[in-house]
Amino acid sequence: MKKTLRTTAVSVAALLSTASVAWAQDCADPIKVGVLHSLSGSMAISETTLKDVMLMLVEGQNAKGGLLGCELEAVVVDPASDWPLFAEKARELLTVNEVDVIFGNWTSVSRKSVLPVIEELNGLLFYPVQYEGEESSKNVFYTGAAPNQQAIPAVDYFLEELGVEKFALLGTDYVYPRTTNNILQAYLMDKGIAEEDIFVNYTPFGQSDWATIVGDVVALGEDGKQVGVISTINGDANIGFYKELAAADVSADDIPVVAFSVGEEELSGLDTSNLVGHLAAWNYFMSAETPENAEFIAAWHDFIGDEARVTNDPMEAHYIGFNMWVQAVEQAGTTDVDAVSEAMIGQTFPNLTGTMAEMLPNHHLTKPVLIGEIRADGQFDIISQTEPVPGDAWTDFLPESAVLISDWKELGCGMYNTETETCVQLTSNY
Repeated sequence: MKKTLRTTAVSVAALLSTASVAWAQDCADPIKVGVLHSLSGSMAISETTLKDVMLMLVEGQNAKGGLLGCELEAVVVDPASDWPLFAEKARELLTVNEVDVIFGNWTSVSRKSVLPVIEELNGLLFYPVQYEGEESSKNVFYTGAAPNQQAIPAVDYFLEELGVEKFALLGTDYVYPRTTNNILQAYLMDKGIAEEDIFVNYTPFGQSDWATIVGDVVALGEDGKQVGVISTINGDANIGFYKELAAADVSADDIPVVAFSVGEEELSGLDTSNLVGHLAAWNYFMSAETPENAEFIAAWHDFIGDEARVTNDPMEAHYIGFNMWVQAVEQAGTTDVDAVSEAMIGQTFPNLTGTMAEMLPNHHLTKPVLIGEIRADGQFDIISQTEPVPGDAWTDFLPESAVLISDWKELGCGMYNTETETCVQLTSNY
């Protein structure tokens, strides 16, 4: 009944194109937007701002008259950086709160915890953070970067521009760093880097003692070869890592670090004077000089009431994903998950760095790759930017994945084996 009311509302909205917010609030049921981000625990440093930007986007859409003649209602829950709790909260959002869509998660372990619930209940999740790839679900749209849109281009920059000969792959101990580093190890060895010149280390969430690990990284360069750090460290552990680099007097000229999970939000709580020159690879930086970005930053500061609050890459991913979802709902004329998912493929929306994002049949976006240098003010100088790169769900650098493609439009399959020409759906792979 709820969905039928919303579908009928489309024809009414067409007649009443000047519908006001007050009229939208007369809708039989609000369209509920689930917000699934940690507001406490080790990941709150990164995820709280994503909750805030979702509230801004919902408020902004309501100011335009809502959606399908209905008001949007944000339903916020706190999974508290507890991975099993993410699954419980996702189930609560879908069964108790009856949300129409969920925007959420940061870590891959939290996403993988949620995934069976989303698929069982046929929910819809927009995931806004870079991740390891090796996944494609009918119920998820991946608006963050796949490895070929962040990790591999960052390694290429180290090899081609900085002449790095030895690599330290430092990560938090969970699926994203481990899978990403497996891909990067294979890629580096394919590029001629010896296995003994690749140092890999994993630490728990919240790691605070970095003296030994930084010492091991420094020791890698004792033979005179240039060392570079590829960082998949997540959450507040980054604070201790960068502080130890400064304490050890390691500059970007000595050992450059490129991070995949450190952006403006994480740096806003640090003294960055000793981090100048270290790098991050993302698909957006706040310092991008485009009219779209200036408008987004102004809207953010107006909403949050604090001009010191920064923007970052996952915020842009939510911005793009939310607006594409709005367009898909309008196109489908309903919030029904299957209809919206079908309408999502092919949606385009301007990203904030001046190019166009497109949702591909594999439920990944086209995204530009940006390399940024940390400045003393905690912002980034953009030193490299590409045209939009299509996200690849399955990497070419792991043999078992190289034969797989994802195509939810023509093949209706997230794991299509091009050798056997069969669709394999392995829930355990998630």
